[in-house]
Amino acid sequence: MNKYTFGAAMAALALAIPAAAPAQKTPGAAIVVVDIERVYQECTACRAANTQLQTQLQQIQQRAQQLAQPIQTEGTAIETAIRALNGKQPDAALQARITALQTKQNQGNQEIQGREQTLRSTQANVAQQINARLNPIINQVMTARGANLALDVNSTLARAQALDVTNDVLAQLNQQLPSVTVAPLPQGQQPARPQGR
Repeated sequence: MNKYTFGAAMAALALAIPAAAPAQKTPGAAIVVVDIERVYQECTACRAANTQLQTQLQQIQQRAQQLAQPIQTEGTAIETAIRALNGKQPDAALQARITALQTKQNQGNQEIQGREQTLRSTQANVAQQINARLNPIINQVMTARGANLALDVNSTLARAQALDVTNDVLAQLNQQLPSVTVAPLPQGQQPARPQGR
């Protein structure tokens, strides 16, 4: 009798426990690829912004050279004067020249660092404007192509050319974002300074 009672209890228990829901299958991946590097090089707004950013970088480099020239000249003259002392302490006039040179170097470094910070902020602002339009466009193109995954072309080992939707993305980006503002980020959104500076 125990075996019938036990069997009936197991049967009742089996009926009381709901059957496990079948696991939902993940749909197969339908993939498109986008050459993000090409988009950033070829989009109309990107090219115009890059030209302006290159000009700003060249101006910083030219200013750094302008500041460095007289500092190097004065530094060489001070070194010559110090060597001529043959180990003696510099007089007050030479000491004042050394201090003035150090002050000029510090001011020059601060000016160049400020200009570089402005350039980094401008680059971040340009990228932010482009990405704000680019990401939704990639999603639209992906959906239009019936894909559920978009990858950067540089993240793939091999691919069929038919998966590349870069031209579609570029066309829409050029249409929706013909230009960007090439200016630093607003004050509260400045990019973090790199460590070591």
